[in-house]
This record gives sequence, structure tokens and C-alpha cells, in this order.
Amino acid sequence: MRFLKILLRIIGSIVLFLVLILAVLVTTMDKTPYKEMPYYAEWKRIINQVEPVAPDSTGQLRAGWAKVNITPSSPTPTAGYGNRKGKLYTAIHDSVYVRAMVVDNGKSLAAIVSADLLIIPPTVVKVLQSRLTEKEVPFDQIFFGATHTHNSVGGWGTGVSSLFFSGKYDPQMVDRLADAFYTAIKEAKGRLEPVELTYLESIDTLDIRNRLVGEEGEVDPEIRSAAFVTKTGKKAILSSFGAHSTVLGSRNIVLSRDYPGALVDSLEKGRYNFAMYMAGAVGSMGPIESGTDDFDEIKNQAFGVQNAILSDATSKETSKQNTIRSLTLPLPLRDPSPRLTMNLVMRSWAFKKAFGEYPIFVKALRIGNILMVGMPCDFSGELVAGLDAYAKTKGLNLMVTSFNGGYIGYITHDKYFDRDLYETKTMNWYGPYNGAYFQEVIKDIIDKMS
Repeated sequence: MRFLKILLRIIGSIVLFLVLILAVLVTTMDKTPYKEMPYYAEWKRIINQVEPVAPDSTGQLRAGWAKVNITPSSPTPTAGYGNRKGKLYTAIHDSVYVRAMVVDNGKSLAAIVSADLLIIPPTVVKVLQSRLTEKEVPFDQIFFGATHTHNSVGGWGTGVSSLFFSGKYDPQMVDRLADAFYTAIKEAKGRLEPVELTYLESIDTLDIRNRLVGEEGEVDPEIRSAAFVTKTGKKAILSSFGAHSTVLGSRNIVLSRDYPGALVDSLEKGRYNFAMYMAGAVGSMGPIESGTDDFDEIKNQAFGVQNAILSDATSKETSKQNTIRSLTLPLPLRDPSPRLTMNLVMRSWAFKKAFGEYPIFVKALRIGNILMVGMPCDFSGELVAGLDAYAKTKGLNLMVTSFNGGYIGYITHDKYFDRDLYETKTMNWYGPYNGAYFQEVIKDIIDKMS
């Protein structure tokens, strides 16, 4: 009997200890409307301090471009699918690169950088910031994007989650990537030539699907491109599309750029001397995987996107302005609260401990009649149509891209927030109403940049 009492006391103490641990680590979801939250007022204060854009030059628009190979000399962890748990890639299917464009109008200058990586790693951005100076291109004047391939180099992530998505942290890899970014920017800046800028808008409904809710949802079928032609006839193109770079499945652990790599290679073999690609509003958007195997599907996906870009049906608008304006603004949010169940969430301090803590910001770049807005997330393609139409009323062609150098998970349409799905549960880290909030943020930026 005495033994039983002692055992019950021990069990009770253990249960109490576990309850206390759960209370420290876990809480309930805060569903306060975003307009009632302090971060919303803080955003309005930030954006209201930004002066409206004004034409800043009547001089000649110039552009230069360059690429740097970032293929490692030996296998690294493969960043992408969590079920790989950072396994080393087994072979090189195609090399991976950092590509950069620099634009200048005699008064203002900016750089556009895209990398064949899962995201633009915040760790790399932090190192790069320390190297950039006014003599090169300041951080605030660099627009980042990634191709979002799930088959590129890892080793750049910190925290517990990195062991699943990017593999064991390697500071040498971070430095190596930062060096490549820096070199690509510097080389592009050294190759500036007078150019004419044209915005291209292509429709491709055959190579994109709503992977979140299928036919119940919408897709963003537009391929948005900026084309540059020098006076000597050299041509460059920057394209962005919403279909996820997930044609290669998780079982193919090879180094590859996925379909964006096949796309830019084909464009460079044909009409263009230089091509870049940035993942657009890829949240909720997937590719149409049609073919005999993954690599055949890559070829077919790239061929479909290229056909749309080069189609006679593509609309074209040559810019009559040489305006260049860059913005990098802090993006206030509610405290992070990743879901453990649909209603229970991890406390913010525990999330930061596990995932690491880096600045969160929004980036914008206006070149002539094109406005690029870079978001720190997988931004949903279902949120783009209204923003695109709004920008056009202001005389701008909008390109929303994901992976701007910060990362906060997935931002989906708010109507799906309470669905038990990967994008709305596992990868939703900052609570409700962010679909509406981020749309408002982008509209505010359109207003300031038009």
C-alpha cells in the first residue's frame, strides 16, 4: 500500500511537470483582427514616412548582367523536401548559379539577384550586408529572388528546422554563397550598357495548378517578364511564374535547377543572350507534371512556359520612363505562433529558439513602368489578381515574387486558414489574416511607387 502511494505521488509529479512544460511551450491561437494589432499601426507609420516616387532621371537607362556558378566541388546537404532530412545529393544533373542584373539611369542604381536555391537564405543576406558598400550597391537597393528549386545546395540554415530543410549548418557554405552574390553584382555593374526596357505578359494555364485546394481555388496563370535590349542588339530577360519548382520529386536527390534551369538554358540558346528566373507567387501554386519521368516532366514544363513567353499572344509594353526607385522596409507582424494542432500553437520564444531569428522586410523595385515587390514568404498566387489590376490603374505592371532574403513560411488566402493542410497548418507561422494584411501592404507600396 505504501509503495502504491509513493508510485501515485511520482506519477502525479510527472504529470504536473509535463503540464507546466506544456504551459510554458504551448498556448492558444490569437485571432485578434489584424487592424486591431500593434503591428498594423506600426506598418502604417512606416509606409507613411515613405515619400511618393517621382521621376528621378531623364537620362539613359542602362543595364548589365552576369552569372556565377555555385556548384560545390563535393556533395552538400540537399535543401528542399523535409523528408530527406538534409541528405547529401548523389550526383550533379545540372549546375546551379547566382545571376544578377544591375540597372542605372544616371542618378539611381539597383541590382536584381536570383539564385538557384530553395530560398534566399537569411544567413547569406546577413553576411552579404556587411560586404556591400555605397561604392557597390547598398543592400536597400538590391532586389532578391530565388528559383525555389528543391534540389540545390543546403547547409545555410540555422536552428532545428534546418536539419530537415537545408541540412547541417555550414558557415563556409554561407560565406561561399555570399561571395558568389557579391561577385555577380560587381560583374553585372561593370557591364552596364544603354538599353530599352519592355514589359511582357504571357498567359499559361496549361502549366500551373492550384495545389492547395485544386479546382475549388484559382491560379495565377501570368508569366511576367522584363526584357532588355542593348543598342548593340544583346538581349536579356527576367521572367517570373507562379508554378512551384517541384517537378523533381523528393526521391531524386540530385543537384538540379528543376524546370527554371531548363527554361533559362533554352531561352539563352534561342532568342536571348542572358536569362534569369524568379519564383513568383508560388504559394498554393504547383506545376503540371506531365511526362515519362521527372526529367521528362522538367523538359515539358520548361517547354510550355517558354512557348507562352515567346508566343505572339504575349502582350508587350515598352517603357517610356527611366525611373528607378528601390525600397527595403521592415515588415511588422504579430508574434510567431506555429501550429501544433489547429488551435494550439508553439509560444513565440520557443519558435525563435528552434528556427532562429532574422529581420523580416519587404522589398520593392520600380524600373520604368515595372514594379517588382519581393515578399519574405511563399506568397499565394490566389492573392495576386486584384493587386495586379490595382497596379494597372496606377500605370504600373506588377511582378510579385517570393523569397526576398527573409522567410516567414506560407501566406495563403484567409478563407483557407482553418483548413488542416500543409500550407495552412505546418507552414503557417504567423497567425491569421495575413492574406488580407499582405495585400494591403502591397497596395500601400503601389500607391507610394506610382
